[in-house]
Amino acid sequence: MIMFTTSEENYLKAIYNLQQEEDSGVSTSSLAEILNTKAASVTEMVKKLADKKLVHYKKYYGAELTNTGMKQALTVVRKHRLWETFLVQHLGFQWDEVHEVAEQLEHIKSEQLIEAIDKLLGYPTQDPHGDPIPDKNGNLKHKNQQLLSDMEIGSTGIIVGVKDSSPTFLQYLDKEKITLGTAYKLYSKEEFDHALELEINGKPLRVSHKIASNLFVEEKS
Repeated sequence: MIMFTTSEENYLKAIYNLQQEEDSGVSTSSLAEILNTKAASVTEMVKKLADKKLVHYKKYYGAELTNTGMKQALTVVRKHRLWETFLVQHLGFQWDEVHEVAEQLEHIKSEQLIEAIDKLLGYPTQDPHGDPIPDKNGNLKHKNQQLLSDMEIGSTGIIVGVKDSSPTFLQYLDKEKITLGTAYKLYSKEEFDHALELEINGKPLRVSHKIASNLFVEEKS
């Protein structure tokens, strides 16, 4: 069994997350920003990962996970999201409190422990933020979701996930009583700043374009 360092796992997970948003390779500058480190340090680590056949790396193209790198990245993502779910469902954590704790727990190596937690939770397919949880084989159940900011006027549906899982954003949603499964109706969009006028929980609510760009919704057909 190949053992990975905490730093290697953090990089693989970061590359995986950025690959979900970028069409080309993941740049060292993007990695430096998300990992809060220097670009030179990122380049050095990415080259090490390339030597281990975990990423493909070209200087002006960026990094891309190999099949082996993708498998390990999904293992870390799976552990992170299962721990978040466990913390909320069994230890009374709020959804804005779990990320930092799960960042530490995701590096526990015991597969037996992770499989036991998965079974205890009833094999969940999504975490408290609506992100899909890979199964033990790395398979993901994708949802038909779009960003609220991309929806047309008159659209109705439910909130199914968040793009930004920072505590400040989640606390804002709590204040407005917006949770996964909350129904919405989009009444209008402001031409000037693209703010949205919504109906949430049966009440009118104006949200900024930034907020709408961080909410995933599933539209009713």
